[in-house]
Amino acid sequence: MGVQKDRVRFNVGGRKFETTATTLGNAGRNSLFGSMFDDNWGLQSDAITEHFIDRNPDCFAVLLDLLRTGELHIPSNVPEKLLYSEALFYGLLDHVRTAKWGSFDGNRLHLARSIVGRAPGDGTAIRAGPDGGCCVAHGSMVHVYDWMLEEHPLINLDYQRVNDATWVDAENVVISACERLGRDDGGMGLFNALTGELRFKFQVKHENQVKSYTGGALCSDSNYKLFSSCKGRSNEYGIGVWDQVTGKQIDFFYEPNGWSLGDADKLQWLHGTNCLLVSTMFPRKDDCYISLLDFRVKNMVWSWCDIGDPINEERRVRDAIAMEETNSICVVNEYEDLGFIDLRSTAGTVRWSSRSRLMKEKMPDEPCYPKLAMHDGQLFSSMNDSISVFCGPDWVLTSRLKNSRGGSICDFSIGGDRLFALHSEENVFDIWETKPPAIL
Repeated sequence: MGVQKDRVRFNVGGRKFETTATTLGNAGRNSLFGSMFDDNWGLQSDAITEHFIDRNPDCFAVLLDLLRTGELHIPSNVPEKLLYSEALFYGLLDHVRTAKWGSFDGNRLHLARSIVGRAPGDGTAIRAGPDGGCCVAHGSMVHVYDWMLEEHPLINLDYQRVNDATWVDAENVVISACERLGRDDGGMGLFNALTGELRFKFQVKHENQVKSYTGGALCSDSNYKLFSSCKGRSNEYGIGVWDQVTGKQIDFFYEPNGWSLGDADKLQWLHGTNCLLVSTMFPRKDDCYISLLDFRVKNMVWSWCDIGDPINEERRVRDAIAMEETNSICVVNEYEDLGFIDLRSTAGTVRWSSRSRLMKEKMPDEPCYPKLAMHDGQLFSSMNDSISVFCGPDWVLTSRLKNSRGGSICDFSIGGDRLFALHSEENVFDIWETKPPAIL
């Protein structure tokens, strides 16, 4: 965009403002100010010498300075919630979020806030939303928070234990739950994240009959397909596939004899190979099963199991994650030893590395099992009350995130340029953010 010197005048709630077209152009095409420009980013000429907007002038002044400098300074007389609602009106909410915290970098994270949960007992899962919010599952309830960490109406599944959750977009979340014997419930549902209302349920059909089932681990791909591990009363053990927009079942991969799919702890869609990683780990099963499913040919194209391997049985796999860039799968045991399995090898030998071991003290009586995550080439591993960050081709430990309260971390999730960590003992979750770089 070329430099423009056209002056633009506003009257916002009775206060006069004057700025340039260049400054307004920083708001982008999708903002309220985008309609003031032609296709070549030239200011549209009209007879209006002053644009009147019946909104809060104090908030407008803050947002105008944000467009000028890229920095957000909120004076004490402007409530943050009011500023965010005004930013939504002008189409500047993404600008505000970017100014509040920078692009995600595991080595530059700082603890921004900790929130005490509303529900008693241990947390089940925490899932980061695409816009910086999150949802937290406790038993049969799911608490949903927007990016301002304001809580929305509770999602209550009426004593059905929640197993997993995944975001469709900033306004919709899919929740999987256990089936209750004697009742036709459980399975999965799409919920409005803003109101907590159930929009529809995802059904499983077996031999043209709708079956009740327990929905387990969830994930989705870029083509709006939803995947879930399923356990039914008949033969509905395996991985189901649905259209997450309509809720219609598309496919079902039945569990082979001697393998485990329906009890899977974790699903991960691999965009490079168009395959689904399915992981069932100890203690859900006595043994660990990891496989890659190709739904295009309805075949298990790769698999690994620790049955009969005394070395791996001593180092029970607690989590697994595929790393497409290196054609490998990373696994972790209860000592935070990282192991790597080469996907190009049919032998499936785990190459364990004890360099990552951080637990020098005695293991707690009831430790939380470690979890893994990948983001922009950085590997994250939780262990008791901290999260370790590994980088580089040799996965060297570069950072460690730890809060002094809350106890062991039972789950964590990355999304919306934030990391959310859920603690089990005090029902607390932390929000870690990257500070925006200084503007010189």
